[in-house]
Amino acid sequence: MISGMRLVLLGAPGAGKGTQAKKLVEKYGLPQISTGDLLRAAVAAGTSLGKEAKSYMDKGELVPDTVVLGMVEERIKQDDCKKGFILDGFPRNVIQAEALDKMLVSLNMPLTRALSVDVPFEDLMKRLTGRRTCKACGQMYNIYFTLSQKEGTCDKCKGELFQRDDDKEGTIKKRLEVYNAQTSPLIDYYSKKGILKSVAGTGSIDDIFKKVSDALGLK
Repeated sequence: MISGMRLVLLGAPGAGKGTQAKKLVEKYGLPQISTGDLLRAAVAAGTSLGKEAKSYMDKGELVPDTVVLGMVEERIKQDDCKKGFILDGFPRNVIQAEALDKMLVSLNMPLTRALSVDVPFEDLMKRLTGRRTCKACGQMYNIYFTLSQKEGTCDKCKGELFQRDDDKEGTIKKRLEVYNAQTSPLIDYYSKKGILKSVAGTGSIDDIFKKVSDALGLK
């Protein structure tokens, strides 16, 4: 366990930040806080914030920042976060980042580092639009990087491979445009605070993890 690192992970959809977060958790013992996981857990548990979030989700609306921030605060107050944590998927914009900073300072737990995993747009498009998923077992392939032995058929269970609607080019372009418009200004925000490090998210997962560890000063 490393102590005192409070980290925000940044990166576009497909950049692989979730994979790197898991490796940081495994190697260094820092808890990973994913707002998606927090929302699902709070709704399932029927907490007061969970019920509030569900009322918005049932109407197809975005859960307000105040509710998400409340869930993050509850999670950060738990004992396993005292020695540090990794925030993945939050904040998504500068308004959220400012609210998060205010909350963390009030808890005397300010962020120590923001890490951006940078991947060229063309690579992101290939990673996301190239994905094919097995209808039977859920195994994933990529037509550019990890082909199945027989086109359209899963190596594991011989199930049929398909492209999910949210992996289609138009949807992916929209997601990346939204990321660039809303989330990439965070790069500038954390850079001005002097806590930003950036790594190239290309190469093997282990190569990227070495770059991540080096950038964070981890051994």
